[in-house]
Amino acid sequence: MKRNIPRARLERFSRAILRQYRVAVVRMENAGQYLIDWRDARAITPSPQIMGALCDISHRWVIYIGAFCLDGHGQPYMKSTEIAPEGIYRSESLADVLEHCYRELLDGCNPNDLIGSGWIAMPGGTSLDEAQAARIFEACGAWQVQAAA
Repeated sequence: MKRNIPRARLERFSRAILRQYRVAVVRMENAGQYLIDWRDARAITPSPQIMGALCDISHRWVIYIGAFCLDGHGQPYMKSTEIAPEGIYRSESLADVLEHCYRELLDGCNPNDLIGSGWIAMPGGTSLDEAQAARIFEACGAWQVQAAA
């Protein structure tokens, strides 16, 4: 097998960049989209290399979906689920992949408590636990965005 095929080399390089910077894509309802280092929840500046690595090749994704709520006493809580779709997808097709699970999660929430929602997409198949996901959502202002609105 040839090791120096240009497309394969580009894919290996792109995946290495995403692993090195621990890139996750965070999309918050009514607040926009962010690139985050998933280990320490710091923002990543979208360089051309990182954006190319995310958008130009297909990945095996793990997506953590969260619904942000405030209980009757004003205490924040989150209902969440993690999905790992079969196959590899380009980033632009992620919305189609997770739409059903996203709607199902939101429909299962108390509408009086629900203040927002979002998802974290991890290229490369890395899974998050609930504490990691909550820290990332908190860093992106999950509960403050709707409270201010």
